[in-house]
Amino acid sequence: MNAELLPLELLGPGEWGQVEDVAGEPGWVCRMAELGIRNGCRLQVVQPGRPCLLQVEGCRLSLRGECDCQIFVRPVPGSQP
Repeated sequence: MNAELLPLELLGPGEWGQVEDVAGEPGWVCRMAELGIRNGCRLQVVQPGRPCLLQVEGCRLSLRGECDCQIFVRPVPGSQP
C-alpha cells in the first residue's frame, strides 16, 4: 500500500485518494469543506486536469483550478466510496 502524500493533481483517472490536508487561503479552504473536500474524506478522480472532475460523497464536482488552495491526498487502492 502506498502511504505517500501527493497533491491531488498527481492522481490519474479512476484513482481514489483520502484527503489528508487542504492548505491555502482560508476562504478557499472553507469553500472546499462546504463542497465535501475536507480532511478524512475519500474522493475519486473521474477526469484529471483543468477542469478536474471529482466524485465526492456521491456527488460530482468540477474544480477549474482557479482556487487558491492545494489538496493533498493519500492514494487508496481499489474503488471504495
